[in-house]
Amino acid sequence: MTTTTAPALNARVIALAHHAPRALLEGVLTRYGITFHQSVTLRAAVVAGASVDRDELVAEVTGALKTDASVVHGVIEELTAAELLEAHESRLHVTSTGRDLYERTSAESAGIAARLYAGIPEQDLATAARVLTLITTRANNELSEP
Repeated sequence: MTTTTAPALNARVIALAHHAPRALLEGVLTRYGITFHQSVTLRAAVVAGASVDRDELVAEVTGALKTDASVVHGVIEELTAAELLEAHESRLHVTSTGRDLYERTSAESAGIAARLYAGIPEQDLATAARVLTLITTRANNELSEP
């Protein structure tokens, strides 16, 4: 019987754990004709409620994706052109088409997560969440330092 030892947690392990599931998600998003950045932005708009201030959405997505605000403004324009978001002055509203797309991609994403996390004890998932949240917080703190 062969026993494998779990690797030590490091940046490579975290990156691999991010990129493999993301590749699965990107397969879903590609079938629906949207990008990862568009998906993250649409999700943030849906979660915000009936409408969201454009600058608030840009700040939310910029923080989540660690990208430049100009990139997020471009993504918002793409979502608006695709009629997934509507712009009313400085407020953005998710269209019914956008909400439907979000719901369909979220359901498929949830299915992927359920398969990937199946059989992992809740205690292990809670520990992983605490550790990854701590690492994220520390990285965000360093990014915010001058």
